Amino acid sequence: MKIQKSTLALFATASLFAMATAASAQTVNLRYLCYADANECDVARDLLDRFEKANPTIKVTVDKVGFAVIREQLETRLQGGEAPDMARVTNLGGLNKYYLDLRPHVNASYWENNFATTLPWMRVGENDKGIYGFLTQITVTGPFVNKTMFDQAGVKMPGAGATWDDWAKATAEVQKKGKVYAGMVMDRTGHRFAGVSISYGAKYFDAKGNPSNVVDDGFKAVAERMVQWHKDGLMPQDLWPGASGAKWKNAGDMFINNDVAMVISGSWMIQRFQTDVGDKFEWVVPPQPCGPAGCSAMPGGAAMVAFKATKHPAEVAKVMEFMASEAILKEYYERTVQIPAHKGIAEKGLNYGKEVGPETQAALKQFTADFQKISPVAHQLQSYQRNVAIFNATVNYVAQAITGTLTLPQAYAKVQEEIDNAVSK
Repeated sequence: MKIQKSTLALFATASLFAMATAASAQTVNLRYLCYADANECDVARDLLDRFEKANPTIKVTVDKVGFAVIREQLETRLQGGEAPDMARVTNLGGLNKYYLDLRPHVNASYWENNFATTLPWMRVGENDKGIYGFLTQITVTGPFVNKTMFDQAGVKMPGAGATWDDWAKATAEVQKKGKVYAGMVMDRTGHRFAGVSISYGAKYFDAKGNPSNVVDDGFKAVAERMVQWHKDGLMPQDLWPGASGAKWKNAGDMFINNDVAMVISGSWMIQRFQTDVGDKFEWVVPPQPCGPAGCSAMPGGAAMVAFKATKHPAEVAKVMEFMASEAILKEYYERTVQIPAHKGIAEKGLNYGKEVGPETQAALKQFTADFQKISPVAHQLQSYQRNVAIFNATVNYVAQAITGTLTLPQAYAKVQEEIDNAVSK
């Protein structure tokens, strides 16, 4: 009798172990590599907690990393077979060959109807109809201005239609009168440079859509100004001259620390400035400054994409469909204070909440207005598969012209040479 009880106990224990093992084996574990300008990864984690509660057999780990990891290391990981299941990326077309096409697993009409403007940014070629992800934000480049500095210096801010030269003159006056460290500063990236150069007439592409003559008169006009502005001390030595190669540097800290009157960055910094500037000073986003060819910003954004190396494409698609659903994405945009990339949400409007102050509301309104004025050249450059090669060559060699390592003509030749080499591969 004792033997029978013992046998039954062992059988029950074995059965429970088998059931637990089976349940564990059925759980799919996914990884989402995420960078944040502010709270984007934290909000994503909160929303994914809800997803996991509704889908207990799918677990998603959010690996939060710095932007430099996404920009400089992710493609190496993808090449080496170390891809996450999903990631938040900005090199949208450049990583196309690694993407998972979600079309077989999702409601394609929903994606096409609501993300029609930005789905092509992740595709390559006219025949590519893949659905690879969605934009977690639309971004618009442009300046933020320390209004308090202008007021204290008694300098009037240039108005709508003002040129970049007008702003350079005004910020130089603020710098001198207020004894400020710098008048203007630009993020160290060819992406910010591009918006200004397009306003000066830069075309970037020939009639066939090839970047065969990037260094045209519009490009040169801005490169010459960048060199002169640094020589004059209007722009600081910390950013463009302060790093080597194509290394990206964010100028936002200088603005937050009250060291500069104007920072040339973009809409993704709104929430961080709202949080980190606080009541230290009043800041505004002015209308996009102009050049002789227009007042264009550069569009951009970050997308949550899926990778074809995943072992669980159906489960990944389920996560992506949840995150891209209208109610969830609306909440995401509101909590992260983003310009929506979803047509239905944009048409219905967002409620950013009482915690979003008047400066932020005004900034969002201005950047949204600036988006409507973006040059077709800027949209073409943003969707170009190898645009990172253009941006990297720009910052690398224009920075060397600023430091005097190269003359401007030498820098121009190097820029085009590097772009030609990248395109020919």
